[in-house]
Amino acid sequence: MNTSTLGTLAGAVATPAYDRRRVRTGMVHIGVGGFHRAHQAMYADRLMNAGLGPEWGVCGVGVLPADRRMQEVLAAQDGLYTLVVKHPDGSLEPRVIGSLVEFLLAPDHPEAVVEKMAHPDVHIVSLTITERGYNTDPATGLFDEAAPDVRADLRPHAVLRSTFGLVTEALARRRARGVPPFTVLSCDNLHGNGDVARQAFTAFATLRDPDLGGWVAREVSFPNSMVDRITPRTTPDDVATLQDQFGIADAWPVVCEPYAQWVVEDRFPAGRPPWEAAGVQLVEDVAPYETMKLHLLNGSHQALAYFASLAGHRFVHDAGRDPPWSGFLRDYLDHEVSPMLPAVPGVDLGDYKRTVLQRLASAAVADPVSRLCAQSSALIPKYVLPVVRARLAAGGEVHRGAAVVASWARYAQGLDDCGHPLPLVDRQADRIRANAGRLDEDPLAFIADRSVFGDLVDQERFVVPYRRALTSLRERGARATLASLVDESPRPD
Repeated sequence: MNTSTLGTLAGAVATPAYDRRRVRTGMVHIGVGGFHRAHQAMYADRLMNAGLGPEWGVCGVGVLPADRRMQEVLAAQDGLYTLVVKHPDGSLEPRVIGSLVEFLLAPDHPEAVVEKMAHPDVHIVSLTITERGYNTDPATGLFDEAAPDVRADLRPHAVLRSTFGLVTEALARRRARGVPPFTVLSCDNLHGNGDVARQAFTAFATLRDPDLGGWVAREVSFPNSMVDRITPRTTPDDVATLQDQFGIADAWPVVCEPYAQWVVEDRFPAGRPPWEAAGVQLVEDVAPYETMKLHLLNGSHQALAYFASLAGHRFVHDAGRDPPWSGFLRDYLDHEVSPMLPAVPGVDLGDYKRTVLQRLASAAVADPVSRLCAQSSALIPKYVLPVVRARLAAGGEVHRGAAVVASWARYAQGLDDCGHPLPLVDRQADRIRANAGRLDEDPLAFIADRSVFGDLVDQERFVVPYRRALTSLRERGARATLASLVDESPRPD
């Protein structure tokens, strides 16, 4: 698939309805992977298909050597790729996306990347570089000044290789040339992503030049955003199915669920696309939307994952369709999560929760449960424990949240209910495994880790249901434990 063969697909699948020759680069995106191509690039394509925003084409940038394959595939396909929406009924909806009009590989051409971002036509530099890409210490949240790439890029006349070095140099050139700074837009799935980006880039700029750091802090906008779309890894079967069913020879298509949401704080002094015409929610404050998603969707992932793994479920939809799991999730969201959520402008929380449960039950994307069980020591404190603490403070019930923590403790012991090994993929794996290994002699050993759980081990109203759930998991297994939790009547607040 490329520009010359695009016409042969007309009628069989949706293709760009706009003239790509007229599209100019207005955004640079660092970290072109499956999610960016299923989300931000899709919104840009949707906008141009509506006859709007030809000046908002995307230049992709790869910073890592591993990005070379993406560069090669997109170069061979003239930036075109296929986005395949997998519907719950099993049907496929492919669309050729044309909004990626350039791709630069920074290890090969760092100067070209800097000059592209420094060009006055570029008004936004967006990022999907993962949480680790922001180079913050997990314990302190501070920028890691000693990271090798950071130190290398701070040397005089360095050949830039980090996102921080490239973006900061582009901002410095714009400043020197009298060109207003671009907006830095994080699209990573982390809390306060714009605030995290601001801290990281300001810290790097200050290390390079304190005056430049002050200018970045004052003049560069870092809006927060909330992103949501399940986008699993593309498999060889996905590539073959696209070829067999639709006649599209795409070396790297993207598959995703139908649901997509993008909520962005409307702080773009350098200008932005008319995203609202493409379904993006532009808001004054993204925090209520983020809180909703973190605790209803991401919290559901954690509430489901460990029970599912213990019972032998391999995919999220297997558990999402299983009555004990779906019933437990519904009760957890209704009775423990919803009461602590703020009002979310324009959102019906009942509808949102029903959508969450429907997404979890959809077999379309075959999301593996193991993905949700990775890095739990970072996820449980963000998605589950704030709900527990809020419920304790309000005098409300916490037995379901306590059971979720107990399911993680049981999972960390390393065997499912049939004795099969369970992987423990976590930055704190050694400590977690050691704490879980002491559960037989001390049921509170797991939650005694105050670096993760704080003072919850001292909270009797949490400890009692936690111990009850842990005992049930060990003696009766995940399925029976969940069934008993669903049978319990809600306790009035």
